[in-house]
Amino acid sequence: MNGFIRRRKNLRLRQGSSPLLVSLLVLLAWPLAPLPAAAKSYEIAVLQGLDKVTARVSTIEAPVGKIVRFGTLEIIVRTCDKRPPEETPESAAFLDVWEIRPGEPAFSLFRGWMFASSPALSAMEHPVYDVWMLDCVSAFASNTSEPPETQ
Repeated sequence: MNGFIRRRKNLRLRQGSSPLLVSLLVLLAWPLAPLPAAAKSYEIAVLQGLDKVTARVSTIEAPVGKIVRFGTLEIIVRTCDKRPPEETPESAAFLDVWEIRPGEPAFSLFRGWMFASSPALSAMEHPVYDVWMLDCVSAFASNTSEPPETQ
């Protein structure tokens, strides 16, 4: 292995490119390389739920950290992230879903990430209900069409 490394170094030097020059060029070009934009956290996850018995589809606005009920389900959104507009569109939420039935202990149905672009990737399976991710929105965007006034 040592002989291989020595031969590689000699080959590089014979070709006229010094390791110092190559390292310097990489360091100078590094700030120019585009970095992927980080996802932004939002306060509300917009979910859609289907009651398979009644065929009713409901849009659910679930604030992060609060319990939202849909039929016998309790849903808590732990986080809701959305990529910025200049990136490939994607909204994702980490959810905890329990089934609550009278006289029985709560039963955990789903815990994990749901993605708006791929609802079947990590779907919640239940005989009566389907829940999937639509979007992440800010608190003022879901209540009114205009931002709150500042004084």
